[in-house]
Amino acid sequence: MSHPEPSQPVLLTKASALTTSGGQTEGMIRQNAIVDKCDGICATRMLAKAHSASAVHHHGEQDTVVYAVTGRGSVVSEGGRKKVDLEPGDYALIPAYMEHQEINDGDEDVVWAIIRSGRVPEVVNLTGWGGEPAAAKQ
Repeated sequence: MSHPEPSQPVLLTKASALTTSGGQTEGMIRQNAIVDKCDGICATRMLAKAHSASAVHHHGEQDTVVYAVTGRGSVVSEGGRKKVDLEPGDYALIPAYMEHQEINDGDEDVVWAIIRSGRVPEVVNLTGWGGEPAAAKQ
């Protein structure tokens, strides 16, 4: 069976080479892993320090898959009414435009691997649940 030739070689990003991304949410540290390398998908690492929470935000047209690497954290959605808890090994799907907030109310850092359905991750911070896009910090 024949198939098209790959458009590029296998790409490796070492953990030591991760860089802080431009799309940040207060309370979280996002690092680019594989970004702007192929159409339709990108990967980042999110670190939430102990006792921290992100701003309410969404990811525009991008669906997001979360894989919990270390620590125990939560995703709050539906106007703050729904909370799902993730522990190492768990996955969560955050649909496009779903307003949500990441929370780490534990004593250890949380690390999540994030896969999004866009070439470059989109982060739209909001003024609150159902709020307007927040002004970017300079």
